Amino acid sequence: MDIRKINDAVSVSGQIAPEDIAGIKDAGFVAVVNNRPDGEAPDQPANADIAAAARAAGLTYVEIPMGREGVSPQMIAQTRDVLDNADGPVFCFCRSGTRSTTLWALSQAGKQDAGEIISSAKQAGYDISHLAAHLDKPIA
Repeated sequence: MDIRKINDAVSVSGQIAPEDIAGIKDAGFVAVVNNRPDGEAPDQPANADIAAAARAAGLTYVEIPMGREGVSPQMIAQTRDVLDNADGPVFCFCRSGTRSTTLWALSQAGKQDAGEIISSAKQAGYDISHLAAHLDKPIA
């Protein structure tokens, strides 16, 4: 599992498995957000299994799957809500971390400077500069 810290409030990674949850909790995360739809790949662990492991570990677990239809205002609002209401750092995952980073960035639009958002993502290894025009004002 390759955890990439965007800032003190959120980190992202690619696909996780139920057995990764203990390490996520030990790393200090209080919530897990799944941004990957079930069934994208045949070897992908079932969302229900990851959710059960997270809840058994005492972590908040939220599904905000982003599929081929792309981002919606509801996904951005849900992401913002999770981040704003968490009592500690949030761990988000998808196939590679890109969708999680995108949703985080769009949820921060208007709250942080667009340059800061892009820089934080870049330090974590994600180029979201193509979103620059969408990061100046709140979305949703």
